[in-house]
Formats: sequence, structure tokens, C-alpha cells
Amino acid sequence: MSNFGRYLRQYTTGYTTMTISANQSKIPPATLAVLYGIFFLVAVGFGYPTLKRFDPRQTPGLSDVKIYASMVTGKATSDAGHVRFRVLVPYLARPFDRIAQGRIGSWDPVMFGLLIVDSLFVAATAVLIVILGNLEMSYATGLVGALLYLVNFAVPNLRLVGLVDAGEGFFLLAVLSCLSERKLWILPAAMLFGTLTKESFIPFSIVLTAAWWLTTSDRDRQYYVTDTIWVVVSWVVGFAAVITVQWTITGSFVSPWQFGLALHGGDHYFSHFAASLRDRNLWYIFIWLLPTAILNLRRLPKSWLIPVGTTCAMAFVLDAYFGGAPGTVGRALFSIAGPVLSLSSAMLLLQTSRTLQVSD
Repeated sequence: MSNFGRYLRQYTTGYTTMTISANQSKIPPATLAVLYGIFFLVAVGFGYPTLKRFDPRQTPGLSDVKIYASMVTGKATSDAGHVRFRVLVPYLARPFDRIAQGRIGSWDPVMFGLLIVDSLFVAATAVLIVILGNLEMSYATGLVGALLYLVNFAVPNLRLVGLVDAGEGFFLLAVLSCLSERKLWILPAAMLFGTLTKESFIPFSIVLTAAWWLTTSDRDRQYYVTDTIWVVVSWVVGFAAVITVQWTITGSFVSPWQFGLALHGGDHYFSHFAASLRDRNLWYIFIWLLPTAILNLRRLPKSWLIPVGTTCAMAFVLDAYFGGAPGTVGRALFSIAGPVLSLSSAMLLLQTSRTLQVSD
């Protein structure tokens, strides 16, 4: 055996022992804080080009960024439409924009504010991936899964360019995390802030929680009543949030049902579905993520797979009904399934390292 082989064996053996013990207990808060700081700096680095090298507001396919940027400054454009109701990310970016005014040289203060907020959400999502990986598999799986999530095409190209998908993705994973750890009392808060991030969060989270409830209700009868109450309460909070934000902005009442019907984008369902499957953004995101994840999906809990799979199906249905712009379905699918697929891909990488260890 070569010196490198012996070193690799010693390193991986020790690391495996460490990850097993980590999996038997919760990750210390100090460790999570350090990871959050590192992930945040990584995200800011990935998003740096939006400050100096190109303007997403002038980039085809990123037209919504112009609206979010105008919301940061409090001067929403006349063509904002339903996008103006996605208030959370632009409003959180406002203080960073004000702090940056006259202090960051040639960088754009508005894009700086959006980048900071998006990076905070991306980093928080990566930390949740580590927590879920440690909960169900190992600390190493969670850490590698978080890194795979960060380097996916969707993060620097779609999450960190001034859009709000980073927030929606975080709150969707927060919902799955609440369900996994059975902390359903957090669901209403996740539903509130997720709804204020993007209107599609409501149908996605409803399908996610309903599928989880149906998957686990027979097995966990002792939690049946409390689970049902918290799930229904979270739905009510979501609907109340969307009604309230629309009333505040427009001064008129619109039911969520009317709001959804008004977004109908045409009746060419199958042709739009085919176009979404051909979209390059979709393939850039999943061309390596899906094949590397498939082999180990069966090892993940059904309470993850069934809700996530059902919500992905809903993403295709909504995209066909609303006639989403190119790239929309890929962004939605990554928000829903990206973290789980990243964890499954991480298992494959760690299995490869163990195979190399044995062969030495």
C-alpha cells in the first residue's frame, strides 16, 4: 500500500468515527454558527459578479430583478404586477442598501442589499441541509450535501442574482425540517414568511405538508390530532398573509382563489410542459444532480421522498397552468428538491471514498 493510501485510510477511518459520533448527538450551536459564517462568505463570493461585472436588471431572463430592485428603493415600477407582493426579500434588503450608500465604491448599493439577503438565505439553507443530514445519516453527509448544494448551477446563477428564490427555498426546507423533527409549532411562522417571499410558496407548502401528513398519520397515531391542528393552522396563516399583503398594497380585497385564477397564462398545457422540459436552465441544474442522487434515494425517509416528489409534481402542474417564463420550473424544482437530492448525491460521493479506502 502506498503512503498516500495509508494516509487516506487513516484519514477516512478517523473521519468516519467522527461522523458516527456526530450523528448520535445534535451539532453544537457554535459549530453551526461557524458553518453559517463560512457558507455566507461562499455565497457572497459566488454573487460578486452582480456587483461589478454585470447588471442582472438588464439581463434577459432575469426581468423580475428590476422589479425587486425598485422595491428596495421604494419606487416599484408600473409593470410590477403580482411580483410586487413578494415583499420579504426586497424589504430586508433596504437597510443594507441604505448602509451601503456612499460606502462601497463602484458597487451598486441596491444589488449589494439583495445579494446580502440572498446570501443569508442560501447560507441558512446550507446549514439546514447539514442539520437534516446529521439527523438522518451522518454529519459528513450533511456537510458534503451542503457543499454540493452551494456549487449547483442554480445558486450562483439564479439564487444570488437579486431574485427571491433563495428565500422561498429556505422556507420550503424549513417546513421539511419542522416536519422531520416534529416541531410543527414552527410551521405557522415558516408559512407566514414563506408566503411573503413568493406566492407559489402557498401551494407548494400545502402539498408538502398534506403529503407528509398522509404519509405519517397512520404510523404515528399519538400525534394525529396535534399534527392536524398545526398543519391546518399553518395553511390559514398562509392565506391570511397573502390577503393582508395584497390589501396593504392595493387597498382592495382579493381572495387567494381569485388571485390564482388571474395568473392563468393560457391553455397550451402540453406544449408548455414540453418546452419546460427542454429548457436549458432545468438541465444545467439537474444534469449531474439527478443521476448522482437516484441511486441512494431509497435510503432516504419516505416522509421526505413522498412529500418532496408530490410537491415537484405540483410545480409542473402550476408551471403549465400559469405559463411560467423559461427557467421558472427549474428554479421551483431546485427550491423543492435541491437539498434532498444534494444529500443523496453526498452519500454517493462518500460511498466512493470508502470504496477507494477498501481497495487500498
